[in-house]
Amino acid sequence: MPKPIRMSRRVWVAAWAVLCAAGLVATVELSASSAPDPRPAKPVSTECAKYIADIEVQLAKAEKEGKRGGVVAISRIRGGAERDCREELSDHFGGDG
Repeated sequence: MPKPIRMSRRVWVAAWAVLCAAGLVATVELSASSAPDPRPAKPVSTECAKYIADIEVQLAKAEKEGKRGGVVAISRIRGGAERDCREELSDHFGGDG
């Protein structure tokens, strides 16, 4: 029976360190490649864009008059509007939807 090759502790520690480093590098690469793509920006309809611009003007006017920290009330249906702009408003103003 052939005698097994004896390795010193230094060789075992070095081999273990190399394997750990390779595992960490592989984990980082896999994590980076599997990151979800950012959500593409949906186009905002012209009606909603006008509505958002109107709200921005009202907010700027209120801030100019010194009325800060107020609440903006937004009705769900706006004068015969075909679409509900809730998602666009939430995206623009950072609401919780």
